[in-house]
Amino acid sequence: MEAKQDKIESTGLKVKANRKNFSKRLWKQRELILLSIPFVIYILVFNYAPLAGWIIAFQNYRPGFSFFEQEWVGLANFRLLFADPAFLRVIRNTLAMGIINLSLGFFFSIGFAVLLNEVRSRHVKKVVQTVSYLPHFLSWIIVTGIVLDVLSPETGIINQLLMSFNLIDRPINFLSDPKYFWWIVGFSNVWKSTGWGSIIYLSAMAAINDELYEAAEMDGANRLRKIWHITLPGIKPTIFILLLINIGGVLNAGFEVQYLLGNGLVQEVSQTIDIFVLKYGISLNNYSFATAAGIFNSFVSIILITSGNKFAKLAGEESLF
Repeated sequence: MEAKQDKIESTGLKVKANRKNFSKRLWKQRELILLSIPFVIYILVFNYAPLAGWIIAFQNYRPGFSFFEQEWVGLANFRLLFADPAFLRVIRNTLAMGIINLSLGFFFSIGFAVLLNEVRSRHVKKVVQTVSYLPHFLSWIIVTGIVLDVLSPETGIINQLLMSFNLIDRPINFLSDPKYFWWIVGFSNVWKSTGWGSIIYLSAMAAINDELYEAAEMDGANRLRKIWHITLPGIKPTIFILLLINIGGVLNAGFEVQYLLGNGLVQEVSQTIDIFVLKYGISLNNYSFATAAGIFNSFVSIILITSGNKFAKLAGEESLF
């Protein structure tokens, strides 16, 4: 009995000590905590508070009526959603474009960061970095306008190059052929985001100890060997963290670029979940239907992030939680 009492007292003392240490850590980080308060409030107001609107998905929502006057329909909107062949098609389109964007984005961002890290001239490096960042700040209106000009059958540089090298006999209308659309969207995202996406990788490379490169050079390693055995392993934790973060956004494949480049000829492959929500939900005043589609999108994102995090833990790599 006394041993049990001693154990309880010991546990209580440990809890008190942990609380005291936690309070001390909070006090030491008080400046950072105060600085983070506005951002926490912003996230709560604009990201979490709107989640209360999800309740619309379980109603036959009618604007102008109070909460108690709405008709509750349970999961009817979700059943209607998955019974619609158009929605199943947009899931395929969104998933395909999301995977293409994710794969190409990671490959080109990492590759560009590695190449830029190997540039020895600081002046050239800064100029290239600045030029590569600029597309990130362009709106999709401008980017899609550039894409339309580049891929134009009459004046587009792509068709002119292909014809000058005798690779094709006549110009290709890329934006009217469904088999090209997903890749056009993917490489448009690459052009717009590669420079910006390489910033974090360049920062991670800057933290790698230079002595590792010097030791590898003394052992006779060339640049390619140093990249493969030092640079890439050095940024592997960063790659895994960013991959986990971006996996959750696979179904957020985009709206503007597909909406602006899409047309009737490629409608079967160009519509994403966001376009579906706009076209079949909001435009038709069917807000419950649109909200159900949005909830599905968020639910899949949560599953992807959780699964990816679990896989990273099993593989012994960096994880989010």
